[in-house]
Amino acid sequence: MILITGAAGFIGSNMVAKLNEEGYMDLCLVDDFSNEAKNKNLVNKNYTEKIHRDEFFKWFEETKPEIDFVFHLGARTDTTEFDKAVFDRLNLNYSKSMWNLCYQYQIPLVYASSAATYGMGEFGYKDSHEIIPSLKPLNPYGESKNDFDKWVLEQTNCPPFWSGMKFFNVFGPNEYHKGRMASVVFHAFNQIQATGKMKLFRSHNPEYKDGEQTRDFIYVKDLVDVLYFLMTMDVASGIYNLGTGKARTFLALVKATFAAMDKKEQIEFMDTPEDIRDKYQYFTEADMNKLYDIGYGMPFTTLEQGIDDYVKFYLAHFQYK
Repeated sequence: MILITGAAGFIGSNMVAKLNEEGYMDLCLVDDFSNEAKNKNLVNKNYTEKIHRDEFFKWFEETKPEIDFVFHLGARTDTTEFDKAVFDRLNLNYSKSMWNLCYQYQIPLVYASSAATYGMGEFGYKDSHEIIPSLKPLNPYGESKNDFDKWVLEQTNCPPFWSGMKFFNVFGPNEYHKGRMASVVFHAFNQIQATGKMKLFRSHNPEYKDGEQTRDFIYVKDLVDVLYFLMTMDVASGIYNLGTGKARTFLALVKATFAAMDKKEQIEFMDTPEDIRDKYQYFTEADMNKLYDIGYGMPFTTLEQGIDDYVKFYLAHFQYK
């Protein structure tokens, strides 16, 4: 049995689909399952158990199931939430409990960290364990992820294999429920469909032209391929970046969205809100050498290819993965 937390969410449900495609049907899904929009992500998926996240640890102690691997992907991911207690409960402390369970029962564990831990990128974007204590995330969400990474690196009692994956800017099917936290691709598609045009933040940094702010955008199908690799290969434990290693501009993203929708480009710029302007990131790019060094060799989908697939086969028909 394979356990997936956050299983009804964006990345979790794509992981369920990937495991089903690879022939794994004995899955235990953990989430709160109260959001009907999220639950649609699990339609036509195969699994054996659905457990509410608040009941999971009690259920495990009572049932003692034979769990062979854990993908801990569940978290509060809202970067606009500033109640630290929420992140302490759902991100930091829940993750500590999952780690301790995996140590106690010697279950391999892959968990979701985040590129939000890098803050403004003062220390670069290299997934070195040495820089993690010095990182300065920009919000409580990023802090909660970095706090857990720091805690993990202090542990001497560990699962037999573990990896923390710093997800960069993920986009793709099954993010329909995420509202304002959905990807820029999702919002671009909907804005272009509704108005025929797309608005981007103007640059307030003289080193970057309007629309040339960059991010490392990764297609969710590539992301779950990496997670599956970690489950099936004998590799070293550690914290790894998970992006493409190639930063792309928001302008390139929007142009690719117009092209996938077969619509004429109409792009406008607006001022970045003042309340986030001083913390706005102009560049992120994952250093992927550490993942390559442990043997991952699959090519990453280009931004244009990923957007074309997402728009034509999912967004245009509101299809789920």
